[in-house]
Amino acid sequence: MRGCDSERMRVAAAAIAMSAVSAVVIAGCSSSRSVTPIPTATPTSASPTTSAPPHVSPRPPSTTATPPRPTPTPTPSARSPLSYAQRALQGMSEAQRVGQLFMVGASSGGPTGDTMRAIIDHHVGSVILTNTSARSVDQIATVSRQLQQVAPAGAKLFVATDQEGGQVQRLQGPGFDTIPSGVQQGEIAPQQLRADARRWGTQLRAAGVNLDLAPVVDTVPSGAANPPIGGLSRQYGSTPAMVANHGTAFAQGMADAGIDATIKHFPGLGRVTGNTDTTSRVTDRTTTRNDAYLAPFAAGIKAGVPFVMISTAYYSRIDASRPAAFSPTIVTGMLRGDLQFRGVVISDDVGGAAQVAAFSPGTRAVDFVAAGGDVLLTVNPAQIPEMTAAVLARAKSDRAFRAEVDTAALRVLQAKQARGLL
Repeated sequence: MRGCDSERMRVAAAAIAMSAVSAVVIAGCSSSRSVTPIPTATPTSASPTTSAPPHVSPRPPSTTATPPRPTPTPTPSARSPLSYAQRALQGMSEAQRVGQLFMVGASSGGPTGDTMRAIIDHHVGSVILTNTSARSVDQIATVSRQLQQVAPAGAKLFVATDQEGGQVQRLQGPGFDTIPSGVQQGEIAPQQLRADARRWGTQLRAAGVNLDLAPVVDTVPSGAANPPIGGLSRQYGSTPAMVANHGTAFAQGMADAGIDATIKHFPGLGRVTGNTDTTSRVTDRTTTRNDAYLAPFAAGIKAGVPFVMISTAYYSRIDASRPAAFSPTIVTGMLRGDLQFRGVVISDDVGGAAQVAAFSPGTRAVDFVAAGGDVLLTVNPAQIPEMTAAVLARAKSDRAFRAEVDTAALRVLQAKQARGLL
């Protein structure tokens, strides 16, 4: 699957020579009663389809739910021919499959050596453009092309960024509209917000970006002290219904423009009092497994949003022992089970976040995959060798974990197929 490494290294060297080094990211809704399914670029069996209700599943709370077994890698048959994603998976080595499970930081000023090595040497399948940039749409498109030129053969990269609006808008140069904050978007009629988001998504697509780590569907209660969301005006409103309406409108507008949206940060960061990027032991002591504040996530999933981001906070009333991104109860039991999400589960940043600093990079990667996650986001590409080595070692020694890797890699490839990246 890899192609000619020497040519890719030549391209990488040229890209690195014109690039700048820097990386920082803030990582991060859904409809109400009547929801228009979010379209995908190429409808196939790989497209995530869900049937979750617009409200939280009636399944009773449990912190000991048995996660469903990973789906085995499909094998050919005369009656059910393999999809492009399945064939791509079968053509990959174990290391290449593992690489699809990672997203690394790439400076919006141009990819650095660590980023290029992560893609070329460790087969990383996704990148996030970091830094708040004043570069134009055309300049960002050049950076995106540099990255895609060294993508693993047969599977292009997901090129993501945080384009929420307000204080969290990474790409701000000529050709990119100034996007209002989540609070301001919440004052726009959903139909108009969808049209606005389509325009913003069209700008991203012209820049070579195909995945937006937005919208934020965390609900912040009125008047609550909430640094990560409310403190930055990232929320659409103070009620789950309002957040669901506007978050889904934003996601649908992105889909209309050919951009995959990501609802975040499951199961919610609207009721914490610390920021997981800068603080450790951030804990939500309110959210339950059947909480009403989960409704915007359920609505987004019903609408067909292809990505859900998991927070790294602790949730003491659900699983007090592990951050959400490392919790099988939250990732597999709640998101996959209760809400029936079949798309890609991506982590909040685990590269530079103070919340997970006590865990080694390798442990972060293994625990996320074991919990049922698909794409681990680290803004620090220098961590990739340790992370991929840990996942490969565990896959080699643990057959069940290897099946988890294959299932996650297939899910990522199915999302790529739906977006025309295979």
